[in-house]
Amino acid sequence: MRTTSNPVFRNLPKQEGNGYASFGSATAGASQATQQFGQPQYAPAEPYQTGPTSRAMTIDDVVTKTGITLGVLTISALVSYFLVNNNADLAASLVIGGGLVGLVLVLVATFGRKMDNPAIVLAYAVAEGLFLGALSFMFTDIQFGGVGGSALIAQAVLGTFGVFFGMLVVYKTGAIRVTPRLTRMIIGALIGVVVLALGNLVASFFVDGGLGLRDGGTLAIIFSLVCIGIAAFSFLLDFDAADQLIRAQAPEKAAWGVAFGLTVTLVWLYVEILRLLSYFNND
Repeated sequence: MRTTSNPVFRNLPKQEGNGYASFGSATAGASQATQQFGQPQYAPAEPYQTGPTSRAMTIDDVVTKTGITLGVLTISALVSYFLVNNNADLAASLVIGGGLVGLVLVLVATFGRKMDNPAIVLAYAVAEGLFLGALSFMFTDIQFGGVGGSALIAQAVLGTFGVFFGMLVVYKTGAIRVTPRLTRMIIGALIGVVVLALGNLVASFFVDGGLGLRDGGTLAIIFSLVCIGIAAFSFLLDFDAADQLIRAQAPEKAAWGVAFGLTVTLVWLYVEILRLLSYFNND
């Protein structure tokens, strides 16, 4: 199986089988790669043994679990936004607390191989909802130096799901095939932006504005556009990873892991789009 840029998909199995349904068609994913290049891109193996009390995961499971996860995140974000709207002093605590808890849950799920644990997935959704609600308020409220108000948030939400569904169409039609080379390029770019972001954070402790990657200037706009592009292409790898789980007839519970991975990417994409829009509104 190819490696994905999304860390919560790192431990996906290396099986291939006949699934009930999938994100793509024969023109996308591993099937197309095999026909195009004449050799399999990952080693074929026996499908999962789901057992007498479980069934194989389907695309309906992925859609349902992802919908539940995003629904919980949305409710949590709305609660957070209205709490901060009534008491702005809570903003920093919710942003820091929600962000740290979300990061810890991602690490636990990834390294503890608990990506398909619904309790962890939904707890992550709650934590990130609190983070996003407060962060959105800070980006758009004048007392925090923000502009644009709720209209800016609506634009960021529409932009996020526009990119998501656009990349889904790209993957489903096979316009861009997920190949090992593409995977390596996206992972390399992802590592690069993480290193730069951390470097900018460390530099900001000593120099006002750090490296200039988040100060709203030209370099910051370019950096945000690069991050949005990488997040968008990461969806292709996530769809492909989910596709392979379905073909491998993974247990139904594995759909929670897919929902988790997609939510992580959606959260990152939303934050970058919101940040980019705030730059233009500040001008």
